[in-house]
Amino acid sequence: MSDLLKSLGITTINPGGFAGEWLGSGPEIEVRTPIDGSPIASVKTVTEDEYEQIVERAQRAFYAWRAVPAPRRGEVVRQLGDRLRAAKQALGALVTFEMGKIAAEGQGEVQEMIDICDFACGLSRQLYGLTMPSERPDHRMFEQWHPLGVIGVVSAFNFPVAVWSWNAAIGAVCGNSTVWKPASRTPLTAIAVTRIAEAVCRANDVDPATFALTIGGGSTIGERLLHDRRVGLISATGSCEVGHRVAEVVSGRLGRTILELGGNNAIIVTAHANLDLALPAIVFGAVGTAGQRCTSTRRVIYHRSIRDELITRLKRAYGGVRIGDPRQPETLMGPLVSRDAVDDLMRAVARVKTEGGEILWGGECLDDADHPGGHYVTPCVATSQNDFSIVQEETFGPILYLIDYGAADATPAQAVDEIDQAVALQNGVPQGLSSAIFTEHLREAEHFLSARGSDCGIANVNIGTSGAEIGGAFGGEKETGGGRESGSDAWRAYMRRQTNTVNWGTELPLAQGIKFGD
Repeated sequence: MSDLLKSLGITTINPGGFAGEWLGSGPEIEVRTPIDGSPIASVKTVTEDEYEQIVERAQRAFYAWRAVPAPRRGEVVRQLGDRLRAAKQALGALVTFEMGKIAAEGQGEVQEMIDICDFACGLSRQLYGLTMPSERPDHRMFEQWHPLGVIGVVSAFNFPVAVWSWNAAIGAVCGNSTVWKPASRTPLTAIAVTRIAEAVCRANDVDPATFALTIGGGSTIGERLLHDRRVGLISATGSCEVGHRVAEVVSGRLGRTILELGGNNAIIVTAHANLDLALPAIVFGAVGTAGQRCTSTRRVIYHRSIRDELITRLKRAYGGVRIGDPRQPETLMGPLVSRDAVDDLMRAVARVKTEGGEILWGGECLDDADHPGGHYVTPCVATSQNDFSIVQEETFGPILYLIDYGAADATPAQAVDEIDQAVALQNGVPQGLSSAIFTEHLREAEHFLSARGSDCGIANVNIGTSGAEIGGAFGGEKETGGGRESGSDAWRAYMRRQTNTVNWGTELPLAQGIKFGD
């Protein structure tokens, strides 16, 4: 591991700020792996004075970067993707070691960064505006999109590098600089990625502060970032509680936000579902990343006519989940990120039983003797009702609630007509991120995707809730925050729109036919 850390520029004690030069003289954070609790390295956080230096330098970097033609900016981001390709194995291993994802998911997260750099490079030649017909003769009306400025990226521990790339790569081709505040639990991957971005900038004679970094406490550095009027956009990923604070502060100064908050994602399994497809989607959605994704499957809403078969197959599948060291190729579920996360899961297990649910599988804290220093649990499956208070919340861990709908003796035609019940349950939570339905029946699928169907930002048919592709805009509704990142036209959030009218005639007609004076 020491050679891997060295290859990524991680030392025993690391500066936690970057503004073209590395800074950090604040309190020290010791980073420990959730695999066995052993220390990895330490980070010196930034002081408030150093924060000021970082944002000031990022603003200067923006002034230079916005003048670079967008295709040239795309070329720099393309090179960033190439550097990430070269570092994929090492960086993915660090994601696993610092956050606890299994090896395949750690590598997959870095691949997501590479993919978004490729996407952003192509996007740099497609920042299109529109031309509109003017009602005035000899006038041309059109719109342009200009860089916004400094953007702040607040990322969470569960995707310690990918979320930054969604914002930074798209933001960079749009002409912005970025100030990144990563989660304090996973700062080392942020330092490693920033060092890679620094090298790319220097190789292209670009101000390295275009990709700035500030590691510090939420109550100090985080609050400074939210209140900072020089930061035109805050993109924040985290809990609904965090999102409320971000929205309150940033809207108070009339700044912009992209909020990617909690999910309470459901898979509807109808009487017409192909269970051979549904089962792996449910298990990966609920168990992948140890249930620590905002798109993790929290609820399965199933038709009563398939209850026995579904539960039997779920128990069999959960019994085959191999739990342990995420660096081992046979492991399917690694540790939770911290002891606090384990405690939160145990409280959820207790609450669902108190409210009337039944634990069908798992929900246990594994013996420390078998996993010394780590934060391991067995994934939990519980029967429940959608209106249980614990079900209405998002527990960030591997707990899956089974909720039934419809009549056990319904005919196939009657079961189709009962899809309204399932959709009402799916929508009956405060969050609205990801959703899915498994069905071989066209009417059920189309109902789910219609305006009467899922109220989530993501709605899938015959695939699970987790594992979104970068080509589509990512985000959700209701308490998930309404933000959109990554693909489609999400780039527009990182730019300012300008409507332009050119009078190329010899007269000055007014709009709406207004006459003023003679």
